[in-house]
Amino acid sequence: MSGVMKRMGMIFRAKANKALDRAEDPRETLDYSYQKQLELLQKVRRGVADVATSRKRLELQLNQLQGQSAKLEDQGRKALALGREDLAREALSRRAALQQQVSDLEVQHQTLQGEEEKLTLAAQRLQAKVDAFRTKKETIKATYTAAQAQTRIAESFSGISEEMSDVGLAIQRAEDKTAQLQARAGAIDELLASGALDDQSGLAKDDIQAELDRLSGGTDVELELQRMKAELAGGPSAQKQAIEGGGTAAPQDQTQQQSHPRFEK
Repeated sequence: MSGVMKRMGMIFRAKANKALDRAEDPRETLDYSYQKQLELLQKVRRGVADVATSRKRLELQLNQLQGQSAKLEDQGRKALALGREDLAREALSRRAALQQQVSDLEVQHQTLQGEEEKLTLAAQRLQAKVDAFRTKKETIKATYTAAQAQTRIAESFSGISEEMSDVGLAIQRAEDKTAQLQARAGAIDELLASGALDDQSGLAKDDIQAELDRLSGGTDVELELQRMKAELAGGPSAQKQAIEGGGTAAPQDQTQQQSHPRFEK
């Protein structure tokens, strides 16, 4: 049972991976990665700004404490000049406490300054990587778009694209239907000519009428042939006689001319 479940899981993962591969657009993936890098760069920059703010706050505190220390020193000197050694000792004691705080703040200031420098360097390096990735991303996107367009054009020319396949199938169906209708029309004409089917319109001709039409057509051909022969033999008068007499009077006229010869005066 466990083997069957493992196999089903593998099949499911394979199909899911294939579906995701079809749905994935590399350009969208690159844009998403670039967006994430920009967000990371923004976080690093905010970190640098926070460290710089803390460092600046420490510098203000240091300046304030150093000012207080200088003031206590001046007060102690004045008290000692007036013979108030006790006040001078108290001022110097407070100044010593302030100096300890100043020393601690200076250590913190150096630490923050070091962190700020590290974060600034990291931000600069990350900015360079982001810029390089953006250039590469745009190059890959342009290349992918061009390759995709070339593939679609090639598929259209070869007829293997989905759109062109649908058009090709529609054309094939239209040609098949046209051929079927032409074959059906030809078969019906043959059946009507043979008499196997009756023409309900009354325009069809029977066999006798068809024969008469054929003979009439043949007679017209014979008349035209005799007219052409008359033109070649005797000129316009012979042509007229051939047309009026149907081509049968010419030999008789020649016989009469031979039996009644002319005598010139």
